[in-house]
Amino acid sequence: MLWVNSYWHCQPIAHSPPPPLIRQSNWVVTKKPISQTRIPSLWMINDSDDTDCTTSSEVPITLPSHVNLITSPSNPFVKHCLKLRQSSSYRRSHASALVVGSTPIREISDLEKSKHERHIRMDYIFLLDKAEVPEWIESLSVRIVNVSSMVMRKLSGVQSTESIEAIALMRIPSTFHHLNDNLQEPDCEMWFPSARRMLVLDGIQDPGNLGTLVRSAVAFGWDGVFLLPGCCDPFNDKTLRASRGSSFKLPIVSGDWFHLESLRKKFRLRMLAGHPQFDEQQKAAVQLSHKLVDSLADEALCLVLGSEGSGLSEMSKRVCELVSIPMEGDFESLNVSVAGGIFMFMLQPKKQRTA
Repeated sequence: MLWVNSYWHCQPIAHSPPPPLIRQSNWVVTKKPISQTRIPSLWMINDSDDTDCTTSSEVPITLPSHVNLITSPSNPFVKHCLKLRQSSSYRRSHASALVVGSTPIREISDLEKSKHERHIRMDYIFLLDKAEVPEWIESLSVRIVNVSSMVMRKLSGVQSTESIEAIALMRIPSTFHHLNDNLQEPDCEMWFPSARRMLVLDGIQDPGNLGTLVRSAVAFGWDGVFLLPGCCDPFNDKTLRASRGSSFKLPIVSGDWFHLESLRKKFRLRMLAGHPQFDEQQKAAVQLSHKLVDSLADEALCLVLGSEGSGLSEMSKRVCELVSIPMEGDFESLNVSVAGGIFMFMLQPKKQRTA
């Protein structure tokens, strides 16, 4: 039996079951459990983002009701929040994320109010001590905690807090699914209630690019995002800043080709992939055009985009129809977030284009 200790509580945690083995092609991958160490007054969890955890098995860490001001960066709750910002495995284990900046927080809260989204839950908002509470925050049903400038710098990860008006501690929405095995029958309809237009990201590691692509998917009415292995965490603080909180606004699934193939079969998706027009080792790509778009208007589509550094994986090139964006001159390719925005605008659902 292990114990998690803080200044406020001490509760037992049962040992986790042995990590499962996941078979993918000829590879066997062992999923490592989060390492936990008992030390006085604090908890320690492995910093590595390579550690995988899919369920919220940790004891919930909360702030006592009488605490409304935190001044020390060494406070256990501050350490917990810092860990949420730095580690994807810790975020998944606690099903929580730190949203830095008033713009993404405000957009998420506006969505919650306008559409009555029950899957969005904000637990705390941190404001600088003695700062005036903005009117839009006063209207929220959320607990406000004042913090010192040192704590705000620690939580935000930036040296100057002048541009950081607020930080929110939020629950990762139930519309996000992190799949770590192919042993169970995929529940595609639970992942995506609708799948007429699906964005698939293949090894997008840059959080700025991934966040921008997720934001574009929301803007152009796409139904969801599927993340293949190698993608960064959609709830990384930099990703959330680039997406302006869009990771909370549509279904996102992180899985592998086994899950994507199940999704393709379930919704009869036609697989397209953005790619340069010519590739010496691959088939030529069809150019994106209004004629092509019109021919695809009534089909359910899956658009795969690869990273700028590595491009599409061999699997994506093999199973997808390659589509390129026509360009003047000798440009080889565009930034993936720019190219993705063009593809998603052109291929957006028919009702969006005719609105």
